[in-house]
Amino acid sequence: VSLTRDYDLPVRRLRDGRYKIPSGETVYTCFSSDFLLSDADPWRAECWRMMRERGDCRFIFFTKRIDRLAGCLPDDWGDGYENVTVGCTVENSDMAAQRLPIFTALPLRHRIIVAEPLLGPLELMEYLGGVEEVIVGGESGDGARVCDYVWVLELRRQCAEHGVAFTYHQTGARLRKDGRLYSIPRALQLSQAKRAGIDHDGQMKEYGEKQ
Repeated sequence: VSLTRDYDLPVRRLRDGRYKIPSGETVYTCFSSDFLLSDADPWRAECWRMMRERGDCRFIFFTKRIDRLAGCLPDDWGDGYENVTVGCTVENSDMAAQRLPIFTALPLRHRIIVAEPLLGPLELMEYLGGVEEVIVGGESGDGARVCDYVWVLELRRQCAEHGVAFTYHQTGARLRKDGRLYSIPRALQLSQAKRAGIDHDGQMKEYGEKQ
């Protein structure tokens, strides 16, 4: 594991003193890896410092190592930084049962559940309190496992019933729908998910209007 050359981009400045990343932007942190990797321990404190300095930007990171977060938080974390959102990834019911009780007990201002890749049905109702969004997607790449559209719709139902935003991010490479298995090229996986038109803004009134 090594730092990229844009590691400190959030605090870099232009010649006139302005930050290169404008106020109000969202910074997707460590999306090609995992922010809580033990290999990242030596420089994570500097990342927290940048997040504090750039309180005018939103930082988001996803992790499957949620059990490490409590031991990695900065001393001034308190109930969480207002500008930091943490996403816990769960791909099946076993991982949900293992990770989500830890996730929901942590001091976080903003939390989302990332069911991607979704590899089986999930029951999330008991974990949705305090969750702002659930993001769902299938698996991509060679050897991708099947994602069943029934699982996707069931998660949407749970979110709508609980007043939690739902985003169908991408279909994955192999999608089962209405008993038929579809192979979907990577270039179309995001657009096909959007064409489904099932994203939900978290307003509970929608549940009675559109299921």
